[in-house]
Amino acid sequence: MLHNPNRVYVFDTTLRDGEQVPGCQLTTPEKIEIARELEALGVDIIEAGFPVSSPGDFQSVVEISKAVKEPTVCALTRAHKGDIDAAAEALQYAKHPRIHTGIGASDMHIKHKFNSTREEILARGVDAVKYAKKFVEDVEFYAEDAGRADIEFLARMIEAVIAAGATVVNIPDTNGYCLPDTYGSKIRFLKENVKNIDQAIISVHCHNDLGLATANSVAGLQNGARQFEGTINGIGERAGNTSIEEVVMILKTHQQLNLHTNIRTQSIYELSRIISTQMRMPVQPNKAIVGSNAFAHSSGIHQDGFLKNRENYEIIRPEDVGVPSASIVLTARSGRHALNFHLDRLGHRLEKPELDIAYKSFLVLADNKLNINDDDLLSLVVPRMVK
Repeated sequence: MLHNPNRVYVFDTTLRDGEQVPGCQLTTPEKIEIARELEALGVDIIEAGFPVSSPGDFQSVVEISKAVKEPTVCALTRAHKGDIDAAAEALQYAKHPRIHTGIGASDMHIKHKFNSTREEILARGVDAVKYAKKFVEDVEFYAEDAGRADIEFLARMIEAVIAAGATVVNIPDTNGYCLPDTYGSKIRFLKENVKNIDQAIISVHCHNDLGLATANSVAGLQNGARQFEGTINGIGERAGNTSIEEVVMILKTHQQLNLHTNIRTQSIYELSRIISTQMRMPVQPNKAIVGSNAFAHSSGIHQDGFLKNRENYEIIRPEDVGVPSASIVLTARSGRHALNFHLDRLGHRLEKPELDIAYKSFLVLADNKLNINDDDLLSLVVPRMVK
């Protein structure tokens, strides 16, 4: 498969894996709205659903296939002919259809989930890819629980499914188990030891059970993967999936990696808000990139350094992800520089003696009030100006 070696494809599964969170079920019109926003964001693949799972999911894949033109529309299946038939039918209107099929790769899953053997599982995976290939050219294969799979067997499986026609091979850390160096090494092993690996794109799909989904995804990309799978805001099963906005901004910030996506990063914040609202899942304030505190400075030392040169404490410009500006939040930990900044914003330029007096009053106020607003600030200076 010919592709730019530095190009990273972004596979969004917000509407499939992300929607598996209890209480986050979306209607078909809501899914279509989000799918159009994802298209505008520049994602390459939208996993629209699991068609065989319910009539609603089937219909959502149908309607999303009609609604978007640029991204590949992907439907998930198990390694069952009935699943693949449903996916093929749901994708009939997609301009760029992909069937995403697969089976467990770890001995844990082979024994305790499928009650089977390695050889039987290998044959079922190959058969699923061959069957899916009858309907679409673009077939992605997932080796579930690859993070805990025997590496030699995993390599055999990946080689066999590529030979059967898989165009993308997904190496999921399904349980969020791997450490970044272990996961990166696993991707590197496949890259170097699967003889037909050049005929497919390696994809990484990581979960956040140990808080390592983003780190593992980046490690996979550093070691040869060229597609990563995730969700906006990192929503998903259990502790969530890889956060798309985090990986995208890591690649943008660390230019030395020489990896790039086609994401229009200025749209990230607005889409984060839309998905948070539609799925009724608040974004934690300290969430990287899109949290309400991500560009808020409250420590006096940080505020002083930021006001002297924003790059002292800002490695990402807020406007690059669609946040209007960084904020200087006034608390009892804030210093004179921050107070002076806000008073100046309100039209009050104080000389040092006046500022010292105002700052003492400010600290008393900040110790007793959680949120300092403009009226509070004006109360520090307006009475003295009236005199």
